[in-house]
Amino acid sequence: MKYWQYLVRRLAGILVSLIGLSVIIFATSRVLPGNPARMALGALASEEQVQALAVEMGLNKPIPLQYLDYMQGLLVGDLGTSLETKQAVSTDIIYYLPATLELITVSMMLTVIIGIPLGVIAAQNKDGLTDNATRLLAFFSVSVPGFFIAIMFQLIFGYLLEWLPITGRLSAEHAANVSKFTGFLLVDTILSGNLAAHLDAWAHIILPALALSLAGIGQVMRITRSSMIDVKDQDYVEAERGFGLPSWLVTYKYTLKNAFIPTLTILGLLYASLLGNAFLIELVFTWPGLASYGVTAVLNNDFNAVVGVTMTIGIAFVSINFLVDILLGRVDPRIRLAMEEAT
Repeated sequence: MKYWQYLVRRLAGILVSLIGLSVIIFATSRVLPGNPARMALGALASEEQVQALAVEMGLNKPIPLQYLDYMQGLLVGDLGTSLETKQAVSTDIIYYLPATLELITVSMMLTVIIGIPLGVIAAQNKDGLTDNATRLLAFFSVSVPGFFIAIMFQLIFGYLLEWLPITGRLSAEHAANVSKFTGFLLVDTILSGNLAAHLDAWAHIILPALALSLAGIGQVMRITRSSMIDVKDQDYVEAERGFGLPSWLVTYKYTLKNAFIPTLTILGLLYASLLGNAFLIELVFTWPGLASYGVTAVLNNDFNAVVGVTMTIGIAFVSINFLVDILLGRVDPRIRLAMEEAT
């Protein structure tokens, strides 16, 4: 089977997975206790008003027909109306999503900048003091819950040392002077020409991003270390050393380059998983992202918002994994051939 045929099959599998996810989430949201029409109108509304709104929302229809109506809307980007904000769910998601994407992107940057070099250093000093220290750090980072680390960061760097802010995305004195172009404050502050606000945005994001990235740093560190150890004793690497090439050149151009495929795979999976993992971190740091919107929706039985947030995360997760498959096939032809043979 050709590689493009494999990708088409993967894409078809993704669509089936998303349909299955939508069925489960939609059905679950409809069997939970609570009347969405009553919640939308409030406790003082009459029963006639509640019934009229229920008919308008389609809640009087059987659940399968409600699902079909929902999927028709989903195909054109209509996720329904939020009972809490009284706005289109798609509008709310577009408003809150950039904050979450900015947080997980900075988190991934920290994961790459810290995790890969530490993995390389550990591999170059296998079974030495440095290796043992980095392995201990990796074990700690994947063992301790992220929300606990977030609270410790707040306590140490916010309350005790008072080095960094611990809530929100931007200080009040800067918020009025930043125009919203993209929703990404690190970008919007630059486009607004406000350096002070840009630095303030970095100060606000560094602690939640670091707390979110620690588990990923540990995983990337371990994968990079083990891959480097497997590759550095290969014959072609020994040959490069025999040619008298500098050690750093052999390490980064030949060893790390060929050991990077497993690391690239885990980075793609990490980025996708961070969309879900960011929820607790956002709550701890009062980060106004998709998590705060989603949790508010759950607490208020805002069914359309709950389904919309869940579908957004699901679509992002499978899309990123699909892009990683494409990227891996482009980076390493051996993987592309293996995919073709497997199908």
